[in-house]
Order: sequence, then C-alpha cells, then structure tokens
Amino acid sequence: MSSRKRIKSSRRPQSRFPRKAAAAALALSLIATGLPLQASAGDTWPFTGDSAQGLNQPSVHGYTSGHILDWTPERDRDSELLRSRVPLQPRIAPFAATQADPTISPDVHMMNVAGDYGNAFIENAPYTNKFAQYHFNFWQYTDYYSYWHGTATAYTPPEYYDELAQKDWQQKWFEFGMLNIPNPTYTDAAHKNGVLSLAGIFFSNNDRGQQTYKQMIVKDENGNFPVAEKLIEMAEYFGYDGYFVNQEEIGPNVAVADIPDYQEFVKTLKNSGLYIQWYDSLNTDTGSNTFARTFRGNNMMFLHDAEDGQQVSDSFFFDYGMGKTQIDNAERFLADWNAKYGTDFSLFENGYAGLEAGRDRFKNVQGSALKAKLDADGQMRAGLATLGADFVHAGLDEDMNQSWPSRKRNENDFQWMTDIRERLWWSGPNLDPANTAVTAQNEAADVYADTRYWPGIASVVAERSVVGGDTFHTHFNTGHGLDYYVNGKVSNDEEWSNMSLQNILPSWQWWQETSGSKLDVAFDYGRSYKTGVSDKFDRAMIGAYEGGSSLALRGKLDAETFLRLYKTDLNVASGSELSVTYNKTVKSDDSLMSVGLIFADAPDDVVKVAVPNTGGKTQGWKTTQVDLGAYAGREIAAFGLVFEPGASPIADYRMNVGELQISNNTQTAPSAPTGLEIEAAYPESGEMVVNWNLDGNYDDVQLYNVYVNDTFVGGKYDETFYIKNLPAQSGVVKLKAVGPDGTESAAAEVPFNLNTAPEQLTATAAANGGLTVKWTVPRSVKGDTTVNVRSVNWTTTPQPIDETLTIPHGDTTAVFENMPLNGDEYIVTVKKDGLTPVSISGAFADTIAEPYAEEWSWNGSTLNLPMPNTRDWRYLYVYEDGKLRSFPTTYNVGDRDRIIRGRTTKASLSFASTASKVEVVLEDYSGNKSEPVVLKGE
Repeated sequence: MSSRKRIKSSRRPQSRFPRKAAAAALALSLIATGLPLQASAGDTWPFTGDSAQGLNQPSVHGYTSGHILDWTPERDRDSELLRSRVPLQPRIAPFAATQADPTISPDVHMMNVAGDYGNAFIENAPYTNKFAQYHFNFWQYTDYYSYWHGTATAYTPPEYYDELAQKDWQQKWFEFGMLNIPNPTYTDAAHKNGVLSLAGIFFSNNDRGQQTYKQMIVKDENGNFPVAEKLIEMAEYFGYDGYFVNQEEIGPNVAVADIPDYQEFVKTLKNSGLYIQWYDSLNTDTGSNTFARTFRGNNMMFLHDAEDGQQVSDSFFFDYGMGKTQIDNAERFLADWNAKYGTDFSLFENGYAGLEAGRDRFKNVQGSALKAKLDADGQMRAGLATLGADFVHAGLDEDMNQSWPSRKRNENDFQWMTDIRERLWWSGPNLDPANTAVTAQNEAADVYADTRYWPGIASVVAERSVVGGDTFHTHFNTGHGLDYYVNGKVSNDEEWSNMSLQNILPSWQWWQETSGSKLDVAFDYGRSYKTGVSDKFDRAMIGAYEGGSSLALRGKLDAETFLRLYKTDLNVASGSELSVTYNKTVKSDDSLMSVGLIFADAPDDVVKVAVPNTGGKTQGWKTTQVDLGAYAGREIAAFGLVFEPGASPIADYRMNVGELQISNNTQTAPSAPTGLEIEAAYPESGEMVVNWNLDGNYDDVQLYNVYVNDTFVGGKYDETFYIKNLPAQSGVVKLKAVGPDGTESAAAEVPFNLNTAPEQLTATAAANGGLTVKWTVPRSVKGDTTVNVRSVNWTTTPQPIDETLTIPHGDTTAVFENMPLNGDEYIVTVKKDGLTPVSISGAFADTIAEPYAEEWSWNGSTLNLPMPNTRDWRYLYVYEDGKLRSFPTTYNVGDRDRIIRGRTTKASLSFASTASKVEVVLEDYSGNKSEPVVLKGE
C-alpha cells in the first residue's frame, strides 16, 4: 500500500435529491407559458439503460468563480478520478518530403475548439460504457484542443435535465460553469499526440446566468488574483496545459475601468507557464463585445502589454469573418508593433483565423471562408482555428433533418456515418489527404455531407507526428468499441468508451498510392458494426486483435498498393525488428503484404520488406517478425504497408492488421506494479475503485491495464481507476503495466469476494441527524464488525465527518448520531475480519438551507447582491415590503418572481429599490428555505 496521502474519490449518492416532482412542476409551469419547446435534434441526450451513468461514476463538471476560489482537490467531487497523468509528448521535426502535400508550411498551427462532454451536460462521464460517442481521430492536424461550451456545475440535480430541457436548449434551467476543465481521457489522448489540452473559460450574456468576469478578476489585499492562482493550481493538478478565454458578456459590457485588471489577470496565468489563447471579442476602448477580426490598438493589450513589455496571452482566436482585408491589416499592424517595441509577433504564432465549423459545416460558405484566409498559392496566411468540428457526430440528426425525438447519433448503427463525415472534414472530399480537390458532384449525400465546397483541413495544415526514438506500437485502437479484445479473443463483450486507451492513429486516413483500384480502408469494430451502404464498406468485419478496433482492408487488389500509415523519425539499430499481427480471412492466394519503409536519406524511395507467407489464409491472428537490422544507422521517416496481388488481380481481397510494433530487442517488459489495493467496493451497484502506485517514468510505463480475473475492465496511465460493472462477484483484480512497445508486465493481484462479504448494505439518513446502517453477513463468520462513515467532497461542516463504530458479532445494525443535516455526501464502509470490505455512498439528510451570506451593499437606492456562493442553492427570493420582486431570465424567456441559479440575468444582481424593507431568502435544491436576511429596514 502506498504511503502517500490519498485524496479519496467522491461518490454519487444513492438518491441525491428527491426532486422529481419539483422538476415536473417546473416543466409544466414553463409549458403553460407557451414558450418554444423545439430545438435542434443534435442537442445533448443522457445515455440510458446499461449505458446510463453509474451510481458512483466520476463526471466532469463546471465551476463558477466562487467554486474556483474555494477549490481544493479534497473538496472537489471526483477530483482524483478526473486527472490526466500522461505527460505532453514531443513531436518530431517537420519533414516536408513525407507530407501528403509538401508545399504546406509546418508553421501553420491549428486550434480545435470542440466538445468532449460526453452526451449530456450533466452526465458527461469519462468512463461511459457506450460505443456511440464521438471519438476524435485526427490529432495529427491539431496543436491545441479546447472546450468551449461548458458543463453543469457539480450537484446540479439530473432531474433538471428533463424532457423539456432536451427538447429546447433555451429550457435548460440549470447552471453552467464559466470554467470547463477537460475530460481527462481527452487530455491523455491529446498529450500522447503532442497536443496541448486547454480548459475553457466562457462568459456570455445567456449561458452563464449570474456569472460575470467581475467575480473572476477579484484582487486580494496584496493586489494578487486568487482565482488566477487557483486556476494555475487546478491546471497542474488535473494535468491540462492552459486556458482558452472567451469573454463575450454584454448587458452590461465589460467596464473600461476593469480592463487593466483583466489584462493583469490573464498575464498572471500566462506568466505561470500556461498556454493562453484569447478570443478576440473585447474592444478595450469601450468594453463592448466587438469582433475586430484583426490586430489593432483596441485589442492588442491582451496580446502584449506595451507599458511593461510583457506578453499577456500566447495567441488570439479571431472571429470567423477574418479574411484578406483583415489579414492584410493584421500583418501591417504587427510589423509596426514589432518595429516599435522590439517584439516578434506573427500571425502564424499569435493569430488564428477562425472558422465556424459547427454552423457552416460542409457548405459553400465554409469553403469560401477558408479561401479568404489563403494566399495566391492556396496557403494559409495565419494560424487556423475552428469551433465545433465535432458536428460530424453531434450534428448528425440535424443534417439528417430528423425531428424530435430522433437521436441517431446515439445509435451504434449510425456510427459509420460519423466515421466518414469526420474523414471528409479532416482528410478532404476524397477521403485522401493527398488529394483534397473538391468534386464537381456531391459524392457524400449518403452521410449528409457535401464534397463540392470543403477541401478538408489537410488541404491547409500539415500532418504532425510524435512517432520518434526507436520504439513504436499501435493496435489501431480508436478508444471505443463494441467489445474489448485481448490477443484476438473477446475479453469483455460490453460496449466501452475510454479515450485514454486510444492509440497513436495513422497520420494519413487514408493515403494510398496505386495504379489500380484503391482498397476500402476502415477501422474494424467487429461483426456487429454496421458499415453503411454497399459502396462504402460492405465486407464482413472481424474485430480487433487488442482493444476495440483493428485496421481493415477490403476490395479489389489489381495492382501494387502502398498504404502510407505513419510519419516518423525512428532510429534503426542492429537489433531492431518490426512485428506485424494480421488476419487474412479469405482463401489463400499468391498476394504479398510488405512493410514499406521510407528513409530520411532517400525520401522518394519505398523500401519493401516482405512479410512472408501473407498470401495464405490464416486461422485467426498471426504474428510475424521482420528483421530491420540491415538498415541499422538509418532513420525511418515514414512507413506503411504494401499489398501486391501476385500473378492476377484478386477480386475480393481481405486483410486485417491488428498490431504494428517496431522495437529494439534490448527492451524488457516493465516490472509488475506495486501498491494495488481496493479503495472501495460497491456490491449493491457492482462498482469498484482500485488504486496503485504510479510509475512516474513514462518512458518505462505508458499505461496500466486492469482485469477482473481474466476479463479486461479498463485502463489508464494513472494511479486509480473506476470500474463501472464488475464482471464477477469474486476472484482477483489484476493490474499490468504496459511498456512503450506494448508489452505487458506480470500482474499485481488483490483478491476479493463479494459472495461472502457483508451484503444487502443500506444506509438511511434521518431528519433527526441519525444515520442507520444495516447489512447481512453469513452466521458462520465470527468476530466484530467495524462501520465507518466519512463525509467527502465539499463538506459544509467545520470538520469532515469521520466516525467508526464497533458492532459485536450477531448485530447487523449501526446507528450514528448527530450527523449533518445539510445534504453533505458520505461513504459508509463495513469491515469484518477476513471478508472483503464493502461500501455504500449517499447523502445526509437535507433539512436546512444556508442563509444568504455574501457582502451585499447599497449605493444610494441601488442594491448590489453578489451571487450566492453556497454549494446548495436553487432560488434567491427578494421581498420588497413583503412582496416578491421579479427578475428577467436569460434567452428572454420571461420574468420570474425569484433569482434562478444559472438563468436569471447577471444584471439582476444590481437593482434599484425604493422599498422601506428588503429581505432575501435562499431555497436549496431540496426545497428548504433559509431564514430571511434583512438588507434594509427592520
């Protein structure tokens, strides 16, 4: 067991809030107003059935400035299970000779602002067992990945995400945080590909309710910015690299007097070493929400402080209308600025011209917007930024013209469309990054896309790679699957989704060189995966060798075909070898598969290294090693696979590749992990959390695989893991470390047995402060039982609860007295000697609402009401001489007789009142109302 102090992961209560009736009443009241109910079919939906969020499943959530100010890992729900530990990997040096388009400058960088939220703003869990989720597969064109919209703040009751909220995005009556931290599994995948993962800071007039930048840029008595300091701390803890700052609020605008402090706030983040991209939406002369779409005097202070010479942010994301005129102006402005201040700013490093991917999609307007950012040779004149490129999945129902309640994007049978649409967006209209010319006729109508206007990101951004050194491996695992395979056999037949398991995917999807027919190439998820209409990919799938997918090739092989796969900088030594694991499912023929190597000293030549006997039909998966020692001292700049038909064309060629591995035979498997333990077992819900000691040397260990008995249940480079569905009630939890060549270590093991452990575990919190715990245990098991209750996460008591009772043999009930009455969360653990300890999570009784306790003030007859910072509030009532005051809501959906968390306009926090008596009352999520606080009068 590790000696380090563990921050215990938080737990979802059994029944957090009994508020279904309240949610239904709210929905009915809104329907009665006649407000619009329809919204785009592509809006978010919670998963249901087996894929619904687990009782104790960790979930990313949003944060207000107040939450950030109070943040510690111990108080933050699920914090230990929401970290990324994968270090940012270096990318290899650019090498134009192996680019699909050698004319593209590697100086063109890209910012991809998209989504990682799972499938609902409340239940966006990183351990979801659902195949039909969007999984980004094109990191090679991206330098920065950020998240723009945000997620619901912690403890938002899922009941508020009701049918009304799903039908109409204006009817989401809950609070989004101004900060959205990245899903840690996305940060893992980004870092493996050399991409910086940025959290999103977003202020707007509608989406954040009462939240405003003013709450974020507060200063302490020393002139420091405590929220900025916490943001720096959070980035380090959660493992992400910086912030995308989007300041768009109006009504009122940003106060001009606040702009110098705002500048210093951003500078504080930048000076800590974080990467900061600023969305150009603020006129610093007026404070208005204005899109300059170029660098000029009234926005430059958020890139560079001319007074002290410090850089404020790293770059700007310019609004979508940035075209030739704006780029010309920006180039002139930066040239003058550099000459005046001795700086070295450029549009390639510091300016990113935006595209509204999610709005304009594959339309003509999108192609025109891209052309406006190119020079006469078709090259980008600035960095490129896109918003919403995840529309390829999220917008599927909209593009299919499906009306409520369609959710095709949630269905496994439609994921082939997402796959093709994503390649159309990134690789271009021909699904080939080496041929990005648009077509005369639309050839993608079957996936509700268009090939006539959009040339693809690959037409303007060069592919990048992290494949360097002397070792590489891939299973072509995209990070989700319909099954999980180990050594070519199904180990776990549940659907799954975990971007932490995504391999380094091919640099080109798909670049083939042939004088004959091109093969169909796709990721193969198994026989139950629907592959679309007949002209896309209609041959039988077989699944993966390891993970959830393999690389499948199908079609007519009538000429030598070179499938380029990876851009690399791999050193070949005398002991280097390449291993190929493949499966040829059709009859034997005289075809041959070779590895095609392109060396840096001869980039125009493809050196074919035959993989012997690959024309023969295999009996399952077969692994063949190819010696590369003859090329010792040379560097592989790219490699792929070559397929040759033999004496005559093969009408139905089928080949699956399950693993490629390049390694030096001096490498050894990692040591078995240490410190494996079961942190919590939840027999009533079939969940478990396990911990171990992390090997911090990523060069030696790059992943941990978790098994229950011999069933794979997940993996991550971390020191803790949540298991959603235990596949067995007893056995052994096994943990294996994975090295850089994909080799697993020997297993660390810890036994468990829930068949003999205490069971039928319940915990009931009473309004008198009692907590009654009951269980059953086999009579044959002697000895006392210890029962512990501890409060977790954002505790509102002076000290967290941590009490233990010893219950004599024969008794199966424990009663704790004087527990909190504020709805704090707890974990109860029952231990009996020789048995597996078991736990249950829940919440203490909630009978009180904290009174309003912020520093309100009067300025003449104007009352200033800071936003409540308590964890548990839903409404703030303002009584003027005994009568409720009404307040406007965001999205202009009508006044309400209360301030509604997340939906009343921020302007409502300051208002004039001539009443002789003013008092306020808070109501929490459970319907408790606080004692009134008198703000004026007696």
